[in-house]
Amino acid sequence: MSAGLRRASRHQEEKDDDVPQWIPGLGQDKPKPRTLGTSFFGYVPDAFVEKTPYLPSEQSADALKKEAAVEPEKAAEQVADALEQEIVPRDSIERNGQRDMDASSDEGVVTEEVIVPRRAGQASAEPWDVLSPVDIEDGSGVREVASSLVREALTSASSLLKEGEEVEEEEEKDERAKDPTTGRSAQNRLLIKGGRVVNDDMMQDADVYIEDGIIKQVGTNLHTPGGTRVIEAKGHLVMPGGIDTHTHMQMPFMGTQAIDDFYTGTRAALAGGTTMIMDFALPQRGESLIEAFHRWRTWADAKVCCDYALHVGVTWWSDKVAQEMEELTNEQGVNSFKMFMAYKDTWQLSDEELLESFKRCKELGALAQVHAENGDIIKENSKKLLELGITGPEGHEMSRPEEVEAEATNRACVLANQIGCPLYICTITSKLAASALGQNLRRGTLVWGETIAAALGTDGSHYYNPCWQHAAGHIMSPPLRNDPQTPGFLMELLDVGDLQTTGTDNCTFSAAQKALGKDDFTKIPNGVNGVEDRMSVVWEKGVVSGKMDPCRFVAVTSTNAAKIFNIYPKKGRVAVGSDADIVVWNPHATRVISAKTHHQAVDFNIFEGMEVHGIAEYVVCHGRVVVEEGEVRAISGMGKYVPTPVFNPHVYGRLEERERANAPCKVERAPYEGPVAQLNGQGMQEGGIIPVQQETFYTRGPTRSGGVNLHDSSFHVSGAQVNDKSPKRPSVKVNNPPGGRSSGSFW
Repeated sequence: MSAGLRRASRHQEEKDDDVPQWIPGLGQDKPKPRTLGTSFFGYVPDAFVEKTPYLPSEQSADALKKEAAVEPEKAAEQVADALEQEIVPRDSIERNGQRDMDASSDEGVVTEEVIVPRRAGQASAEPWDVLSPVDIEDGSGVREVASSLVREALTSASSLLKEGEEVEEEEEKDERAKDPTTGRSAQNRLLIKGGRVVNDDMMQDADVYIEDGIIKQVGTNLHTPGGTRVIEAKGHLVMPGGIDTHTHMQMPFMGTQAIDDFYTGTRAALAGGTTMIMDFALPQRGESLIEAFHRWRTWADAKVCCDYALHVGVTWWSDKVAQEMEELTNEQGVNSFKMFMAYKDTWQLSDEELLESFKRCKELGALAQVHAENGDIIKENSKKLLELGITGPEGHEMSRPEEVEAEATNRACVLANQIGCPLYICTITSKLAASALGQNLRRGTLVWGETIAAALGTDGSHYYNPCWQHAAGHIMSPPLRNDPQTPGFLMELLDVGDLQTTGTDNCTFSAAQKALGKDDFTKIPNGVNGVEDRMSVVWEKGVVSGKMDPCRFVAVTSTNAAKIFNIYPKKGRVAVGSDADIVVWNPHATRVISAKTHHQAVDFNIFEGMEVHGIAEYVVCHGRVVVEEGEVRAISGMGKYVPTPVFNPHVYGRLEERERANAPCKVERAPYEGPVAQLNGQGMQEGGIIPVQQETFYTRGPTRSGGVNLHDSSFHVSGAQVNDKSPKRPSVKVNNPPGGRSSGSFW
């Protein structure tokens, strides 16, 4: 026997002594193979040898291999006979005894979509399979037998590889037909590996395993089934998808309709890392709230690329509105209603109507929202400015000064607090309004505040730009403030908690639509973009500037919104059981915002030319990769309507205890038994005011000579005079008073 064959035989005998050939009952269950090991830098001996004891069906193949090591010629004849009689499966020999690992079984330990090395076609990989020069010179026929075995194994391996590739291509075609969202095989299993998971309260280095649109595991060294797609997230942040609390897609407004519909708007949202929007169904005055809600659902359901929820506007008040609010909360999954303190003669409610709507929201367990501006003052200011000839976009900001927003913000907080109704202030853009909200918050009012990406990323100086189109492109309500310090001030309030959420008020109109108000700023359609750029703008102005950390970023862009509107932790968190709406965020990458490259339909971008750090490199929605390295692969209709339940514990959880603690208490005292003054027989009227029945000027009698008593007053609160009813006495004009005239030739 040659030296090489002796070494191989001795190694095989040692291995057979260590591992038993048969364990009773082992064949009843599928064996669990060990993890296939290899070194990163080189070959590890015996790395791919199967350590699991063989089943009886594999013993014949193993016996043939051992005989081949001793008598190659005889072994070759036995292999040929076995193949002809199909005693030994060809696959078992080609794989050199190594069994397949079931990729679909949970018993495996494969955690990546990797190709497991096969022994077939690599017989010379092990040191004991290499023929020495001495063996070749012996002329014992070993060379021919070994060559034939190698050729046969290589041929079989190549055919198997070709068949496998054809099967994979067919499966990929079928899966692509089922799921056109991606350009590759549709997989319901995904592993985000090596990233740093960021939630509102913690950061940790962990992998995230997703299956069927739900987060199944978060941690390290996860056990995942085969066929799992892997996203390498090393150096990236893995965060919950953003939630935009304030959008208006394809909304009819001021005689036209927003140019971004639910398809282009939500597709752009995904491109920027937002995986859910919250839009508004706004009925016209006198229109049914139910009809408006279903109209918005019809527009959205067929087009949305991401999940969405709906707030409903209360634009008028009656008993019918109160009944429909109950139906919307009980049957349609609506837990928030928006009231307007602006837009006089269209959507504006009076203080009395606001109180009634707040009462109804509290009864239903819903959250009341307000657009806080004093509509009466705005109308008066607009009229005054137009009379002065100010018709351009600057008039919009002039007619809505900061104190107009601050007054309405404070008034809304006071009214809601008197009712005990939780309140949400939309679209805060000024320092004074934000300060008013913070003061009410510290007084114990249940109030939350929202600012928008536009107010954080730019300011109102653009209203005074000499280009009308540029200035009109920034028109929105409340307006941006002509103060460069306001964006930083609002960002600081987001960090400390005076403001809680960031929306966009995304309501886009083209330049031609804005031109409807070219001669009258009150007719310029209000609205700007932001749904795509919100996450990057907040990251740039908040995290990059050092005003907040990544955890607070997650809170103000996602988690707080989920908590306030009662969809947490289904949304707004990377945790086991949460929806697989995830953003793999690259904090180091940069991009320049421009209308030429954004995904929205509008032809203008208020952040034009702004360079931002932080890009959503991968976006996962419903467990599917919908954005990959800047390419959006979302399709219309893949999003879902998300119901928002009422009586949110985050909003209403402390209300009952608060009302019990602050309930007014009656003071127990003895009844009053003293004298009670008489009111001249007139009695008390409603409100405690005594009406005047007649005008009485004198309380003192006349003098003894019958004249008016000069010690008596003739004053009356009505303004009447004592001689109003006396006839006028005739008078004579005196031309020459005593002493002579004061003018004339004499002087």
